[in-house]
Amino acid sequence: MGWAIDLRPGAPPAKLHILIDQQEVMQVDCILPRTDVQSALQLPANTVGFSFEVPNEFQDGRPHELSIRMPDRSVLPLANPADPTDKQPSVIFTKQLKREFRSFVDGVKQGALRGWVLGSDGPGTEFHGGCTICVTVDGVRICQTRADRYRGDVAAALGCDPNCGFEVPIPQHLRGNTPRTFRIMVLPDGDELAGSPFVTSLADDALAARLIDLADVIDGLQRKLTSLRTEVRNLIPIRGYNLGDYDRWARKYYPLLRERVAKQRLLYENSQPEPLVSILCPTYRPLQSDFEAAVNSVLSQTYQNWELIIIDDAGKCAQTTAIINKFCQQDSRIRSLPLKKNAGISGATNAGMDAAKGEYVAFFDHDDLLVDVGIEVMVRAAQKTGAKLLYSDEDKIDQAGYFLEPNLKPDFNYRYLLGCNYICHLTMVETETMRKIGHLVSDYDGAQDHDFILRAAETLDYKHIHHVPEVLYHWRKTPNSTAVNVGNKTYAIEAGVRCVADHLKRRGIRAKVSSIRGLTLYGVRWLTRKTPKVTIIIPFKDQVETTRQCVEALLAKTNYKAFNILLVNNWSVERETELFIKEMNAHPKVSVLTVEEPFNYSRLNNLAVAETTADYYLFMNNDVFVSHEDWLSIAVGEALSSPDIGAVGAKLLYPNDTIQHSGVIVGPNGIGAHVHRGDPVSEYGYIGRTMLTHDVTAVTAAAMLVRADVFKEVGGFDEKGLAVAYNDVDLCLKIRNAGYRIIFCAEVVAYHHESLSRGSDDRPEHEARFFQETQTMLGRWSSNPLFERDPAYPRFFTVDQQPFFDLVDPETL
Repeated sequence: MGWAIDLRPGAPPAKLHILIDQQEVMQVDCILPRTDVQSALQLPANTVGFSFEVPNEFQDGRPHELSIRMPDRSVLPLANPADPTDKQPSVIFTKQLKREFRSFVDGVKQGALRGWVLGSDGPGTEFHGGCTICVTVDGVRICQTRADRYRGDVAAALGCDPNCGFEVPIPQHLRGNTPRTFRIMVLPDGDELAGSPFVTSLADDALAARLIDLADVIDGLQRKLTSLRTEVRNLIPIRGYNLGDYDRWARKYYPLLRERVAKQRLLYENSQPEPLVSILCPTYRPLQSDFEAAVNSVLSQTYQNWELIIIDDAGKCAQTTAIINKFCQQDSRIRSLPLKKNAGISGATNAGMDAAKGEYVAFFDHDDLLVDVGIEVMVRAAQKTGAKLLYSDEDKIDQAGYFLEPNLKPDFNYRYLLGCNYICHLTMVETETMRKIGHLVSDYDGAQDHDFILRAAETLDYKHIHHVPEVLYHWRKTPNSTAVNVGNKTYAIEAGVRCVADHLKRRGIRAKVSSIRGLTLYGVRWLTRKTPKVTIIIPFKDQVETTRQCVEALLAKTNYKAFNILLVNNWSVERETELFIKEMNAHPKVSVLTVEEPFNYSRLNNLAVAETTADYYLFMNNDVFVSHEDWLSIAVGEALSSPDIGAVGAKLLYPNDTIQHSGVIVGPNGIGAHVHRGDPVSEYGYIGRTMLTHDVTAVTAAAMLVRADVFKEVGGFDEKGLAVAYNDVDLCLKIRNAGYRIIFCAEVVAYHHESLSRGSDDRPEHEARFFQETQTMLGRWSSNPLFERDPAYPRFFTVDQQPFFDLVDPETL
């Protein structure tokens, strides 16, 4: 910056020519205010200043010569940077363009530090991924890595390079209750990422965390404690597996899977038929490397009696045609089916369906991978179960060969299927059944597979749809695939809404279907005209303020008309409670049943049931507060949506908007565990579980709607063996065992202030009773298949640790 004046009378503002390395790069006018110059020279105007920015291409860290000339080519003297009083015709400058970054540290999730960073080479240049970062913990560098993992969410939000994420597993020795300071910096600049530094502890396993903390203390003691320190460290559990390190789990799982399949093969060798399986592969201009890998994964199958039908959907790509021809020549089991006109994914698949000669048909995408034992496992499962349609679990594989994002699935879950196509790959169907179901419908392109499975559910008895609980299929995760960004196929959302709505129309069910948050997740609102009577049963003892808040919320925020409230007063003693009971009894929708017996949750509810003739009972804790007016209408609609539904549970939140209940899983190791407990309500849960209504094995009686006839059929709550704990899990298991379904309804939301009404079973005076009730559940249900392996919960996840996160050791499968 500086100033210059053209002293000629009437002359316009001076125009300067800027030269860098003796080449003119720009011109600037001296029109900026400089009152200091005006005052010093007594000028009539102060607009004599100039300023300019050195162009980015000269900010490369190298020396450059700068000079300024007037229009008559005379030189404007420049101040020497070392001595401002020294005027020179030119100066040498060296300037390094400051890189810019966009970033965010997500924090420690699923056992790993996650985040993303985008860098640019300076103002106005494009942001890109692949930046190098370093991570320090308590000032000690633990990792240097490149932020080049796929982050489709960042790319969708910013329209940027998706290869900008990082994921750094946290070493075992840093886990524990001790707070740690994390810093994440970009190298070589040293700029910290947004969200850095932060302090957190990593106590993801209580026992391990406690032992590690003890080890840290012991490490500081005198040498004579070495033996004690070693003993304690030996007690620290060996690192388990979770979603945060799924790749490590998968690399152990797949060899063990092959061993298990090989043992089964030896047992049944030459004793079972080998039906032909037609593998359909619609193809349209695939990436050569991915396509070749896909076909090679079929060639590598341990099951030999297959045919691969490659449908070339008029891609008019000479390279693709050559690859197909090469494979056809290599193996006679591969057939090419070229189409003259582009038919789209549905039309191309239909052509393959018509051409299939096998007893079974499997669907396969042109850039994905089959696990080498995949077809063998599917065929043997079909022969063992007699199923007509089978589906397996799946995961994704990125361009670096890293296994991630597994879709570990429940057994057939019709209500979940209405909310999303969780079945997906690998799907194999009996050819005769496939032709009964019919072709894929091009009107649903983008959701054509979802429509096909829904029509299968209309055609088949649910017992003929079988889940094969093995990971047999890898989705290829590339920048343009839907595995990265559903935004690449936005039309799929609309098609998905229509296919679910049309399915329900064909079944004669009135319902409204909508997309959840603009994703391929669907909410279904049942439009029933029936209004069965519901009695809301709420046990309480004193706690007037809490119980009043619960009742007033029900009365003020329930637009369903056919309901009443039955309060069960169990030995309340406070004067305030007496007044409250009189007040409640005076309300036309509320009544109070007094039970002067020791607390027995099961008996209180059974006694209340005997006092009502309602069609449905809604069991509710007195510290549950409903939050929206249509909650009961939605719950009743869900209960009426199918004659085999016995109970409906709600989504319960803690006051801080984190999840307290979104379904219960069962099993010998945990009896009953709440899933996604503590997750923010804004999160989707595992494969949409907290957002989507779906079948579960159990729900909590803190807010549970039960059909009255079903409740009586199974004998109600167990008053003798389960007075306090697990009575709701036991009731749900009895309902499921009787052939009825139980639904977790994500659209029914209430707040549960759990600590207000319920004491802890960890207190010494409760330990004996809790132990006995635990033994009752184990003795009653341990041999029941529902309890041994929860059909609504993937078998690869643990029950006794963090549900939908911690994975069982593959060696125990």
